[in-house]
Amino acid sequence: MNSIRQVPSRVKTKRIETNLGAEREHFDKQQLSSISKAINSNEAPVKEKHARRIILGTHREKGAFTFWSYALGLPLSSNSILSWKFCHVVHKVLRDGHQNSLQDCMRHHSNIVETGQLWGNLHDRYGQLVALYAKLLCTKMEFHVKHSEIRANLEVTDEVLERVAGTDINNVFQLTVEVFDYLDTELRLAETVIRQLNTSIAISTLTSGQCRLSPLIQVIQDCSHLYHFTVKLLFKLHACLPADTLQGHRDRFHDQFHSLKTFFNKARDMMYFKRLIQIPKLPESPPNFLHAASLAKHARPVVVIPDEEEPEQVDDDDDDPEPLINVSDVTMPSMAVPQFDIFDQTFGPANGGFDDRDIQIENLKRDLELLRTDLERVKGEAQRYITQLKSQINSLEAELEEQRVQKQRALVENEQLRMELEATRRRNAEHESVQATFGEAETRAQATEQRYNKLREKHTELVSSHAELLRKSADTVKMLSATQQTQEEVERTKQQLAFEVDRIKQDADMKLEEQKFEMEKLKREFEEKKAEVERVKGTLQSNEKVGEQQTRSMSALQAEKERLMHSVSEKEAALSSLRHAAQLQQSSLQQERERSTRELGELQGRLQEKSCREEQLQQKLLEEQFSLLQGTVSEAESIIQDAVAKLDDPLHIRCTSSPDYLVSRAEATLGSIDKVKKGHSDYLTNMGDVGGLLRALTQFSHLAADTIINGSATAHMAPTDHADRLTENCRGCATQSLQFLKDLKSKASLQRADLASIRIVVQKILRLGEELRPKGMDVRQDELGDLVDKEMAATSAAIEEAVRRIDEMMNQARKDTSGVKLEVNERILYSCTDLMKAIHLLVLTSTDLQKEIVEGGRGAATIKEFYARNSRWTEGLISASKAVGWGATQMVESADKVVLHTGKYEELIVCSHEIAASTAQLVASSKVKADRNSTKLTALQQASRRVNEMAANVVASTKTGQENLEDKDTMDFSGMSLIKLKMEEMESQVKVLELENQLGNERLRLGELRKKHYDIAGVPAADLSEGNGLASSSASEPSSPKPSKPSIMRKPALAQKPNLPPKNMFR
Repeated sequence: MNSIRQVPSRVKTKRIETNLGAEREHFDKQQLSSISKAINSNEAPVKEKHARRIILGTHREKGAFTFWSYALGLPLSSNSILSWKFCHVVHKVLRDGHQNSLQDCMRHHSNIVETGQLWGNLHDRYGQLVALYAKLLCTKMEFHVKHSEIRANLEVTDEVLERVAGTDINNVFQLTVEVFDYLDTELRLAETVIRQLNTSIAISTLTSGQCRLSPLIQVIQDCSHLYHFTVKLLFKLHACLPADTLQGHRDRFHDQFHSLKTFFNKARDMMYFKRLIQIPKLPESPPNFLHAASLAKHARPVVVIPDEEEPEQVDDDDDDPEPLINVSDVTMPSMAVPQFDIFDQTFGPANGGFDDRDIQIENLKRDLELLRTDLERVKGEAQRYITQLKSQINSLEAELEEQRVQKQRALVENEQLRMELEATRRRNAEHESVQATFGEAETRAQATEQRYNKLREKHTELVSSHAELLRKSADTVKMLSATQQTQEEVERTKQQLAFEVDRIKQDADMKLEEQKFEMEKLKREFEEKKAEVERVKGTLQSNEKVGEQQTRSMSALQAEKERLMHSVSEKEAALSSLRHAAQLQQSSLQQERERSTRELGELQGRLQEKSCREEQLQQKLLEEQFSLLQGTVSEAESIIQDAVAKLDDPLHIRCTSSPDYLVSRAEATLGSIDKVKKGHSDYLTNMGDVGGLLRALTQFSHLAADTIINGSATAHMAPTDHADRLTENCRGCATQSLQFLKDLKSKASLQRADLASIRIVVQKILRLGEELRPKGMDVRQDELGDLVDKEMAATSAAIEEAVRRIDEMMNQARKDTSGVKLEVNERILYSCTDLMKAIHLLVLTSTDLQKEIVEGGRGAATIKEFYARNSRWTEGLISASKAVGWGATQMVESADKVVLHTGKYEELIVCSHEIAASTAQLVASSKVKADRNSTKLTALQQASRRVNEMAANVVASTKTGQENLEDKDTMDFSGMSLIKLKMEEMESQVKVLELENQLGNERLRLGELRKKHYDIAGVPAADLSEGNGLASSSASEPSSPKPSKPSIMRKPALAQKPNLPPKNMFR
């Protein structure tokens, strides 16, 4: 006999309930583990085994209650990847889970809508996908709830579809529109996922790409059925309605057909889908609904999921696998409670033997071997792809190196051509100087020849005059005495003539110009001597009477005559030698002229050759200049294209920029556009000089790319309208810039390249940046410097006044109070005094650091110019100083009220917090432009920490004093009955609800006050919504009778196990 029969029935029931409770606890634990591992923030696809356990759990409990109880605790609003995986798992539960899961999911329809709206208003790549996926899930649930006969996996027969459509043509028409909307949401999600993959150049074999692609498997399954439903319904509509009425339906179907076909073709080419799903092929052209016979040609597309599942790798954090043999059931076989659920329906009841398990083990081993073979094949393919990519990289690197070598060679050749051009220009200059020298030499030769002819004529005249003088000297023989003086003068004249002839002979070889001068001088002297001879002749005629006296001197005159004849012969010999030298010089000048003529001909020939060579070099130089322009334009295009690519880069979404910096970049870009325009006009005027255009293009490309990137970064913090317009204008700037650069690359379109469109777009960006600028203070720029000093001085004065008033309150409290109240007041006032001293030290340290910043950053500018140039920073300092002074004054007022027992302790605590925040703002404003290694910055940080400590002391002393002074009544409920206690409990709950309602209203009022404060301070609404956590999309949500709390006021939902009611152990 079995011993289990001897156990009492009550013990059996307890054991069964214990086992059921343990089994339920194990099931909850397993579901929680699967949900937490399937829905996490890792950018990886949802593992199939975790999703399968969740789906099996819905079949086990006949619904999705456990799934939603855990899913509601997930922080969906904090991570977009987490929300994406959540939508994926919900889609799987709707398709493959229990049929009651649809009703359970519909109960949380509002949660899915809120999640989609939240992520739809944020600039996040996964956030856009989550918004589309949430809309898809809502459309799917609404469709299947309305048409309950069509299951969520859409696997229904044509008869069921005909029954759902019915015979009323209006119902068929409405059902067709709903199916169209259903298919539109599916296709929109698929197109967005593929577009993001193409934008980020993701590979389907990477986890980041598979995380986006994995939900498309369910989308493909849905689309195949929806396409079949659409075809069937449209044929039915065309059988009942005229073709013109359904023209819009046909156009919409054609658009969906082409989109679906494109999606299937792209998915079929991805490696990720090849081993997970067999995607059907759609026909080449859509069905012709105008011919009813075309329905026979339509074939229902079938999606096939292979039996092979993805290999499951064992993770370190994975839960223990389920054992094939349940040991707990073996120990107590008779106590197992039969449960006919989905497991028994699928696998059948256990047969109690080990043969089936061995067969399953063998099958699993064979499956494992097949999976290993597939894994090796995939690894081989991946290795082959890696090898191909590496070879392509090597070839591209080789091509890049070759291009660099060619570029270097072209630069060297260009430099050589430039040097040859300079040498040619120098040789041309030398040739021109040689030509000028030759002209001067020829002019000098002509002048020398003219001088020689004049000299020869003068020599002939001199000879004739000398002969005449000799003839006349014969008549003077008779007048020796009278002509003695004349003979001496003639002797001197002859000596002078001989001297002059010798000098002319010496100077003839050196300077022909001097010969002319000397000959003219000789001519003048000769004329003077001739006049003297005339005077002598007259004297001789007057002295003929004394001829007898001169007879005696005839002998002497004869001797003198002979001597004079000898000297004349010598003069003639000298003149002949001089003539011969002049002839030799004339011949040498003729030879020099001929040689110069030959050299001139040779130089002209070489000059013509150099001119041809220079024209060739000039043409080559123009080609090199244009090639340099093309290279620069290509680099500029790559820079701008890189900037455009960052607009869609998911890593760039978190980058932000200020409107002021965007305005400065846009203004710099406008300046560079003017330079490019001037360089372009100069290049069109002189195509041999492209340097100005190249420099302007380089500056323009960098500034335009900087403007585009900062415009996109500014759009991330701007309101939606401004963000869309700013992003659109950034893309327009890139498009117009690329079009202008494209025109510069071709000689045909070089003339018509225009910068007007780029200027217009950049001006639009500039205006948007100015619109996004926060409202500044109503102070002139030149008054900012004085205002900073005034505010800092006013803050110091306010703090000193606060310390003085606290001392007065301390003395007054000692006079008026005693005991515990005096101790509390002294502790509070002492802590306030310490706080004021710490704030005063902080203000002084901030002033010193501010002076160091101004002296280090103003350069040659004045202090006022530095404050005016950094107006935003200056306004921040002024605002922080005002806040500190105001906070000190308010703290003194609050402390005075607390000491006089007319105020609240909470006011003092709030003032302490405000002062800490104001000093933190002052520290942050001073820290913006400070040097990181500055000792004064370190002192300022230490003073800031001291202020925080003192503020904490004020709060602590205030709370301690409040506790000491407040009387707490002891709660004695011993005399109350059960009904009285219940009534008191209900009244207490009512008060709690009233206080919670008041707390929520006050928090709403606090949020609105802060929002208004930020608006007045000049903070944009987008920054406010991002900075303080207020949901900007609350206006778009459906209104409800109760005011909803802002997201900053709500407590985050905790991921905890649901509080299930305990089972009644005794009935």
